[in-house]
Amino acid sequence: MKPLNPRFIFLLSLTVVSSSFGFYLPGLAPVSFCEQNSKGDIQLFVNRLDSVESVLPYEYDAFDFCKDTDENRPSENLGQVLFGERIETSPYKFSFKADKACVKVCTKSYDTGSREDKLKLDFLKKGMELNYQHHWIVDNMPVTWCYIVEDNQKVCNPGFPIGCLVNQEGKPKDACVINADFNKKNTYYVFNHVDITIHYHSGDETNGMHARLVAATLEPRSIKHSNDENPTCEETPMDIPADFKSNLKVTYTYSVTFKQNDDIRWASRWDYILVSMPHSNIQWFSIMNSLVIVLFLSGMVAMIMLRTLHKDIARYNQMDQEEAQEESGWKQVHGDVFRPPRMGMLLSVFLGQGTQVFIMTFITLFLACLGFLSPANRGALMTCAVVLWVLLGTSAGYVSARLYKTFGGENWKTNVLLTAFLCPGIVFVDFFLMNLILWVEGSSAAVPFGTLVAILALWFGISVPLTFVGAFFGFKKPGIEPPVQTNQIPRQIPQQSFFTKPVPGIIMGGILPFGCIFIQLFFILNSIWSHQMYYMFGFLFLVFIILVITCSEATVLLCYFHLCAEDYHWWWRSFLTSGFTAVYLFHHPLLWLHLDHGAHFLHFYRYYGLLLLLLVCK
Repeated sequence: MKPLNPRFIFLLSLTVVSSSFGFYLPGLAPVSFCEQNSKGDIQLFVNRLDSVESVLPYEYDAFDFCKDTDENRPSENLGQVLFGERIETSPYKFSFKADKACVKVCTKSYDTGSREDKLKLDFLKKGMELNYQHHWIVDNMPVTWCYIVEDNQKVCNPGFPIGCLVNQEGKPKDACVINADFNKKNTYYVFNHVDITIHYHSGDETNGMHARLVAATLEPRSIKHSNDENPTCEETPMDIPADFKSNLKVTYTYSVTFKQNDDIRWASRWDYILVSMPHSNIQWFSIMNSLVIVLFLSGMVAMIMLRTLHKDIARYNQMDQEEAQEESGWKQVHGDVFRPPRMGMLLSVFLGQGTQVFIMTFITLFLACLGFLSPANRGALMTCAVVLWVLLGTSAGYVSARLYKTFGGENWKTNVLLTAFLCPGIVFVDFFLMNLILWVEGSSAAVPFGTLVAILALWFGISVPLTFVGAFFGFKKPGIEPPVQTNQIPRQIPQQSFFTKPVPGIIMGGILPFGCIFIQLFFILNSIWSHQMYYMFGFLFLVFIILVITCSEATVLLCYFHLCAEDYHWWWRSFLTSGFTAVYLFHHPLLWLHLDHGAHFLHFYRYYGLLLLLLVCK
């Protein structure tokens, strides 16, 4: 049989690679549009409204905006519901390549004698004061508001404000700075008109038969229409006095323009949004510098371990047995180092749950690096994480049962029940209490009751049985046999110095791992609290790997120092040394919140309270 020709292998590889360009993720296949038929109708969707100055997002219908008469809500996945996305159809309807100018959508009237109208207007004013942002979607792509900032840099925000406020001192806030006509004191200006521009690719990607949308931008404007029935969109700004003393009418209008742009391909249409997003421009040099420092410190830890252990082992090998018995150090506790720890049941439960969370995190970030969980696939990240956590109950049960049996435990039923319910139960109770607060406030971030039931069904119906299955196989396996025999009588631990005591060692052990994630954590916090899209999963995965390596090396190093001090209680100390990174992670945003985002206290406790519990279990 002849060997394969290298040229043939190269051409085959090239064919496989080229064919991959035609692969689309499920639900993300391109939609083609053409004129004068049903494929030319373009539907604009609206999503929740949120603000960087408030932790409570609201549905579009919570504000008194124009509503679609044939309202239809597309199906949302679990991740979208958990993140509070509420997508629905809008009254803004247009056809492909059909330009329209100053089209009336609806008129909202507010009567001073109506208490309901006053409440609606007050809520709208509160939204403008807190700079609440619209989030519109066209062809699964955010409609962006692009503007110029310092140094002529173009920034595209995936949201635009509902209005703005000029305070009592005459100082414009937020978006009011873009127009000099917004100059009345103690006055609100509502953006009741939008100029929408939709860019499309002419059809090279589809053999010229259809076109594909590659960008959607808009310019919000405030216009007081003198003629509600035939608006011209050329009048003065629509001002709303802070004091509601006279009847008021607000007419909402829009204009739409289609532009051909063959420079942007459909596959790369998100690039202009991700590259120019405000508050999340990744500082490449800072991240690379941080990674280099972490790698350097990791190398130092490994070098110290190798050199120190090599010297100790060489010195012990040069001694005779009597001299070795008189020597102090880690070799003297070999008969006690594998003694089962106190509260071994709880430790085994935490380690089992930690294994489950670790594998879930690794697979989720790996899939995100491959592009399966990109921002275009809405809610996919959270859905993937939840589903993986549910399916990985077997690993939690197996690790917990195996370690508990190694510790000599016999209450296997209690071990399995704690593994299945302790950490998830604490997280669910915390989440449910936070959700109650959001329910009371009427926020769209509140998870519906049906979704809570679905989560409980996944937990009790899939995760718990899989945990029992894993525990069954774990208890069937023999316990891990230590390499040396444990002494019957525990060795007395000598007086410890300050730095070898448990608390100082644990506190110091979490500093180095936290330094790995400090910069990346900053961008993640910005993405969460500034309601932006986080997309640098490649760097995040790299930081995650380095974090795991650094935690392992720091834990081994500190455990070695403690064993050299003849303190053989290393089980819990090794777990808490790297686990204390979660405490730094929990308290770091407190300072950040105090300096920049003080109003996000509830938001912080909802997300990072859960994260702390997960990391402690890990």
